[in-house]
Amino acid sequence: MNLRQLRYVVATADHGTMTSAAQTLYVAQPALSRAVRELERELGLELFARSGRGVVLTPAGEQVVRQARVALDAVDAIEGLAVTRADGRGAELRIAVTASLEPELTGGLIPRFARDQPAVRVRVVRCADREQIAAVLRAGRADLALTDLPVPGDMTAHPFEQREVVLISPPALKVREPVPPAALDGMRLVLPARGGARRAEIDTMLRRIGARPVAAVESDERGAWLGWVRAGRGSLLWYRNQIDDTEGVTVRSFMPPLTRMIGLVHAHRRLPPAARDFLTFAKQAPPRDDHPR
Repeated sequence: MNLRQLRYVVATADHGTMTSAAQTLYVAQPALSRAVRELERELGLELFARSGRGVVLTPAGEQVVRQARVALDAVDAIEGLAVTRADGRGAELRIAVTASLEPELTGGLIPRFARDQPAVRVRVVRCADREQIAAVLRAGRADLALTDLPVPGDMTAHPFEQREVVLISPPALKVREPVPPAALDGMRLVLPARGGARRAEIDTMLRRIGARPVAAVESDERGAWLGWVRAGRGSLLWYRNQIDDTEGVTVRSFMPPLTRMIGLVHAHRRLPPAARDFLTFAKQAPPRDDHPR
């Protein structure tokens, strides 16, 4: 028996359905059902019985849930002692992020969360790519991460928002608008350097739409990308919502749209209270619309 199983049982009892409990706990419904069945086998007790579309506690299940709540309350109290700093500044929350998504985190999510939870100190852990994000999460050097999806199977992902990928090009480029993805075939592009995770993601997207562009510039110097576009070296694929300065360039949408899903990710382990609060906050935060009107 472990604390995760106890929390799963209590959540299921509170919600009456496996699906609702899974959503509250940020786990997949099959994983929740499997954990409950494992606990029932371990205890040799039937904890839940089906009732309509939901479940109800058996008499034995009611006793287990009653004791589980006592145990979980004690664990939360102990964790509260562990995460509260002696200087009274409260808990620390560590969130990993790549450079391309750091503006999403530091310019939006963190300031809004800080207004709701001023006692929580948020520390940003900067990572080079998704592989490094997975590594710091596995090593426990970050509690959560904001990253592009999908992620490795040993990570839990919570889809957050969909981002539109647009074409940023020199104004002189003649292309139909909105841009058909096939127009990228043979187009000169400013691309990340070969061998990195970001280049691999773009190459996968290009293969999916059957486009073979020409690599005009290959560099991970993100700060120079727009300058190369303005100089006419090539066009650039980037997130619409991260374009602040469009002087000297033209931003074009694709049809059908090209999009990427970003999400909050964590390792398969019990999250500290501050991380659980941040997940709840992010799920309730109104989405930002980066599609053109």
